[in-house]
Amino acid sequence: MKKFCLKRVVESVIVLILISFFSFGVIELAPGDISSMYISPTMTEEEKQATIEKLGLDRSMGERYVEWFKGVLQGDFGVSLSNKRPVAEQFAEKLPATILLMSVSLALSLVISIPLGLIAGLKKNTIIDRIINLIAYIGVSIPSFWLAMVMIIVFSLKLRLLPSSGMHTIGVDSAWDTIKHLIMPAFTLCIGNLATFTRYIRSNTIGQLEEEYVLTAKSKGTSKGKILFRHVLKNCLLPIITLIGMRLASLVVGSFIIESIFGWPGLGTLGMSAIQSRDYPMIMAYTMLSGTILVLGNFLADILYAFADPRIKQGMGEAHGR
Repeated sequence: MKKFCLKRVVESVIVLILISFFSFGVIELAPGDISSMYISPTMTEEEKQATIEKLGLDRSMGERYVEWFKGVLQGDFGVSLSNKRPVAEQFAEKLPATILLMSVSLALSLVISIPLGLIAGLKKNTIIDRIINLIAYIGVSIPSFWLAMVMIIVFSLKLRLLPSSGMHTIGVDSAWDTIKHLIMPAFTLCIGNLATFTRYIRSNTIGQLEEEYVLTAKSKGTSKGKILFRHVLKNCLLPIITLIGMRLASLVVGSFIIESIFGWPGLGTLGMSAIQSRDYPMIMAYTMLSGTILVLGNFLADILYAFADPRIKQGMGEAHGR
């Protein structure tokens, strides 16, 4: 098990280094001159040259990358071009809101998809199965930005049930107010994962119901409910652990869009404003952080899957024994 974990750690570190190089390289190769963001027409030639040297633009790309990466390892992502504040400080302010949105949307998608997938698998090819499949296909097909705008129009403008943007109402600081602001962005962000998880659990449920242990349990008179929730559910959820790690990318990218539409004060809104203002240090930091979240998610999924499935641990033990 230790060798398995070590292997995953090494692989994750290599991927993170590649992501850091990509994050830095994309901005460096982007059209435009970075120095133009710092140099004003009123500067003298000496002042312009001093600014270029301060930014390190008189050095090679490799040298600048090494210096930037050393800063990243120390938690220093540079200074924002738009407001001259440290990027890490602004990320620390916005990260809790994004984590709240992502965790609630992920939990919501699991809570809804697990019973739907189990029921659809149990009622294979019935009207209930077809209805759940239809809902799942619609969930996969609907663009999140379109759904977000429809929800704002219906629930905010027409019915006036939910606030259209932000995380808090001005002058109000209560949990219920935060929940009301969270409902629409969390549901919009979870709908794609909900549909994917439902279809995946349905497929696994159908396969598990045909296994010998299910037939044996039926022959012993065990009820369908016990078979479904005590045996089938566990085996269906094991692959979902890996799938969650893989779907973290959609949560990160989705939050970028959803936060901007709903005005949610998280990293997505911060990243969108950085793109609009060509705030290169902020863009590089956002790309690096998004990739890190994805890599860590997949790493944790691999480790949890190995712990959860005895067959994997047994296979690793046999491999190490040889």
